[in-house]
Amino acid sequence: MEYANNILETIGNTPLVKLNKLTKDLPCLVLSKYETFNPGNSTKDRMALKMIEDAEADGRLKPGGTIIEGTSGNTGMGLALAAIVKGYKMVCVISDKQSKEKMDILRAVGSKVIVCPTNVEPEDPKSYYSTSKRLAEETPNSWYVNQYDNPSNTKAHYESTGPEIWKQTDGKVTHFVVGVGTGGTISGVGKYLKEKNPNIKVWGVDTYGSVFKKYHETGVFDENEIYPYITEGIGEDILPKNVDFSVIDGFTKVTDKDAAIYTQKLAKVEGMFLGNSAGAAIKGLLQLKDHFKKDDVVVVLFHDHGSRYVGKMFNDDWMRERGFIDDEMTSAEDIVSNHSERPLITVKTEELVSHAIERMKKYKISQIPVEDSNGFVGAIDEADLLRKYIENKDISDLPIKEVMHKPFPIVEKNIPIEAISKLIHRDNNAVLVKLDDNNYQIITKYDIISAL
Repeated sequence: MEYANNILETIGNTPLVKLNKLTKDLPCLVLSKYETFNPGNSTKDRMALKMIEDAEADGRLKPGGTIIEGTSGNTGMGLALAAIVKGYKMVCVISDKQSKEKMDILRAVGSKVIVCPTNVEPEDPKSYYSTSKRLAEETPNSWYVNQYDNPSNTKAHYESTGPEIWKQTDGKVTHFVVGVGTGGTISGVGKYLKEKNPNIKVWGVDTYGSVFKKYHETGVFDENEIYPYITEGIGEDILPKNVDFSVIDGFTKVTDKDAAIYTQKLAKVEGMFLGNSAGAAIKGLLQLKDHFKKDDVVVVLFHDHGSRYVGKMFNDDWMRERGFIDDEMTSAEDIVSNHSERPLITVKTEELVSHAIERMKKYKISQIPVEDSNGFVGAIDEADLLRKYIENKDISDLPIKEVMHKPFPIVEKNIPIEAISKLIHRDNNAVLVKLDDNNYQIITKYDIISAL
């Protein structure tokens, strides 16, 4: 009989899968190291198990102990699976930019999840780096993993991922391309492959808002390069000890938009349902096309699974809100198309101002059309209400008709965006679009800017 003694024995030996359509214009063979076949659905299972085994061997992790780690989700999953099998408690400290799916999955496998703000300095007590360190100091019989600086991270890929790629390509691999976060994957695989063949090129994929590319090229840690970004799993605002820049031949940076779009493309064009860093990796590989020749064998590593990004990169509304979907908008109807089925929020002339304020809060809107039995007769907006409130603190008890201004212009649904923009100015913040006799929608300055 063939079976694994526990789930940890299924880690590794993931397949190489050829890319076909997205790489059709490249002269070389492109193979993906498909790491979602690991039991935790990511390459992080490898190093999670290795870090735990090494900590057990030297006594840092003791029976019944608590494992504590700052994670973007995938390392936490690998650690959690190993903790279950080996009898440890698991605490994952995660940043609030990570997908809800990642947080839910960690809780599903028994981990305690602590969420920290993303947009703070690494040294800030609220950062997930600082929080995980503090918890390890405060928790009895605990072990702080520190995947960024833990050498077992790199060692795992040197001992498993690198040899697998060499064997699966029969030693013909010429380039290795991978997103860089903690640095363990690129450093471990890169070191092994270059020992086998020094001519193999190792390329890192970085994101805008991260320091890796400039530091590799100049040796300068430029804090001006650090700013918030959306792409998950790659890039850093620190220099982890696991990033061995000596084995990396170069970096290419990928935008948040391209990473998100190519995450969708991998699923829709190649049938590869993968995570956000895979989208960045394949776009980065395409940006490096001038470095590849006819007989080259390029291996790109795909870290994790698409199920962790269903509410983000695989959600068109989420993509559209961030300008990642290039819908061609030419008319008023196009602008309101994503909410045309929702009823327009209005107030009546005899309602109190307090009712309008409540509606603004509830629906997070700034302008409301005012109706009476004959139709639209006025409008109110938050700027007007603020001015009037300063003049009269009792404004909330007044009827709407006493504070409203003239009604918003009404336009037909096929009017061009350019014509709408001319109607929105300092004295008029919105227009109403007539979709049919019973359906009106509002277009604001924000809607016009979003459509550009």
